[in-house]
Amino acid sequence: MARNIQSLERAAAMLRLLGGGERRLGLSDIASSLGLAKGTAHGILRTLQQEGFVEQDDTSGRYQLGAELLRLGTTYLDVHELRARALVWADDLARSSGESVYLGVLHQQGVLIVHHVFRPDDSRQVLEIGAMQPLHSTALGKVLSAYDPVAHSEALENDRKAFTDRTVCEPEDFEHILDLTRARGYAADVEETWEGVASLAAPIHDRRRMPVGSVGITGAVERLCRSDEEGAVRPELIAAVRDCARAVSRDLGAGRF
Repeated sequence: MARNIQSLERAAAMLRLLGGGERRLGLSDIASSLGLAKGTAHGILRTLQQEGFVEQDDTSGRYQLGAELLRLGTTYLDVHELRARALVWADDLARSSGESVYLGVLHQQGVLIVHHVFRPDDSRQVLEIGAMQPLHSTALGKVLSAYDPVAHSEALENDRKAFTDRTVCEPEDFEHILDLTRARGYAADVEETWEGVASLAAPIHDRRRMPVGSVGITGAVERLCRSDEEGAVRPELIAAVRDCARAVSRDLGAGRF
């Protein structure tokens, strides 16, 4: 049986201690409550402080939970609520479009897939929840980059790899695509990430009208695109994706838009 890592157990106990009872605690209080030497407790606190999980009051020297821990907790709750609100609408979108549906959120320098509905046929498919997609070349990523300032910065500051000869990598060209995305209310990816594959996505907003994710469909180019116009996505699929995004947004309290 694997042994637990003592330092992590102590750090977790320290965070629980700071999360309950008094808002701020001194080093002596923390050490005595956990049965630790002051030097040991101080070392753990210093590490947690450097990572933003703990903050120290400049005047009293007492410790409290840090903003980074709050951010992580809020992110979990937001993603959990987003996924819960999107379940029914994503299923409906898969049925109406006949394609795979993906729900993505910004994570580090890419798009984290937090929900995936299989294409409603008998083909063999792989569940992609937890997979990462690039910001600059996928429809989900372009939507996030267009509406979320943090995603926008990540997409511009990091290397934009050319996955195919259609991938847009130049900053000016990429900015033009984001402008177009905001104007149209959706983004498309036609063989920019994978040969023979197209996708389209629309933004999801919360009650504050802030972008919290994107939802879209992915499938073969010949199914998603019009045969009479190269690279043009079928309008009925665009409408279905946008309707899905609006429905999830309304469930999150964004109101009609």
